[in-house]
Amino acid sequence: MSELQISEMRFGDIPEVAAIERTCFSEPWSENGFRSALEQGCSVYLVAREENSDQIVGYCGLLRSFEEAEILNVAVREEVRGRGFGYAMLSHLMENGRKRGIRRFTLEVRKGNAAAIRLYEKLGFVSAGIRRNFYRKPDEDAVIMWTSEPD
Repeated sequence: MSELQISEMRFGDIPEVAAIERTCFSEPWSENGFRSALEQGCSVYLVAREENSDQIVGYCGLLRSFEEAEILNVAVREEVRGRGFGYAMLSHLMENGRKRGIRRFTLEVRKGNAAAIRLYEKLGFVSAGIRRNFYRKPDEDAVIMWTSEPD
């Protein structure tokens, strides 16, 4: 895997992030949605670039609530998937969150997205239930996943 440069998302990153979002999700966030998330003091968003490149290859973010956080967005450009970028970004995001006092993380993932579920399990997430008909286009249940509180 080439070196990955991970940094906090800036407002100037939003157009490129939103373009990736549109290619990855059937109901993508808008540029305004990302702008609002960055303006919130309780959100953390990261972008990743391959070393010596200005192109964003992925991004992820969380919304903090006291000692817990919900991971909201995780996306990697299709042409660079399978190279460990998602794992690297999420590891960095979760470590960033822990430094801010977050002790538990949660997320929802499409029940049929086996690759994402494997990634989240590798990061310590476990299934905690199902949210029926959570996703649209196509309709699908979500698996609710949590990390356990560290010892």
